[in-house]
Amino acid sequence: MRRGRHKIFIGMAPGVGKTYKMLEEGHSLRKQGTDVVIGLLETHGRKETAAKAEGLEIVPRKILEKEEFTLSEMDTEAIIDRSPQLCLIDELAHTNAPGSEREKRFQDVEIILSQGIDVYSTVNIQHIESLNDLVARITGVVVRERIPDRILEEADEVIVVDVTAETLEERLLAGKIYAPEKIQPSLNNFFRRRNLIALRELALREVADTVEEEASNSTKFIGQSCPVHERVLVCISTYPNSLRLLRRGARIAGYMNAEFFVIFVDKPERFLTKEEALHIETCERLCREFEGKFLRVKSYQVAAAIAEVAERERITQIVIGESLQSRWKNFIKGSFTQKLMRLIWQKNIDLHIIATDPKVSIKDAQAKGVKR
Repeated sequence: MRRGRHKIFIGMAPGVGKTYKMLEEGHSLRKQGTDVVIGLLETHGRKETAAKAEGLEIVPRKILEKEEFTLSEMDTEAIIDRSPQLCLIDELAHTNAPGSEREKRFQDVEIILSQGIDVYSTVNIQHIESLNDLVARITGVVVRERIPDRILEEADEVIVVDVTAETLEERLLAGKIYAPEKIQPSLNNFFRRRNLIALRELALREVADTVEEEASNSTKFIGQSCPVHERVLVCISTYPNSLRLLRRGARIAGYMNAEFFVIFVDKPERFLTKEEALHIETCERLCREFEGKFLRVKSYQVAAAIAEVAERERITQIVIGESLQSRWKNFIKGSFTQKLMRLIWQKNIDLHIIATDPKVSIKDAQAKGVKR
């Protein structure tokens, strides 16, 4: 039996329209003849969401009788017995009530998928396990309900339902997300503008990383990488122009909103002078100030080492300094720039060559410190 396809609608926060979008696609497929049911829907009192569900079959929930109260959960077995082509399931990270056969809703979804039923589901970015600590630092809220990263990675399709922070605030103030008494507390806490902006970027980046990983894996057979967002690699040396080069690379990374890397290729058995070692330490410190990743690699083949790191880190932009070799050496041995270009020309990597000032000494460069 084939495994069902899983499509996840992900957003930065409640109210962006994940469930609405899922229901909208469900209606569209139903009109095309697909057998669609709602396995679990949480409207949270939102009239627009409830109205959008009209016309779609809903599988009744399973009732769990307790001594003091009655609970209801998604009836996984009933969905399997009904055997639709597509099942719409809200709130993937939900924790099932005590007494349920499985602890988490995503586990129920995996059972349904194993029966050859396609599933559309919804989740917010703060429920991804590996992002839990980061979300807590951004918002001050520790999210208890989480799903493993593999659920996102194994999904056949991930759709970001995206709105601006301003639009989400407008929806909240209009009472389209929470009841009136919850609006102001929400604006003062989780729904603060800076939180929403950070969460939105986090959602977009997380999905971009997932897509990029899939693209990278699927293109390995032709030796090409398929990066989704920019990554800048600055190549430094013991030459004094490295600090200027590093700052220029950091500006390029800033313009592109890119991840920032710095590499120093150290030839084995070569000992740096005290001045050179201090220079490299200064470069590493400056890299950290720019929130970059400093890479130190030992190799006799500098260009090859840089090309290898660029492929491994999925670099899109390489920044190097102008070669200081004489024209005669370039003619006999070939320039470093030419070697590097030959190694990366089929890798979808752009090369930036920055002019150098041959009169600047290491001491002159270090005298400027690590000022930006």
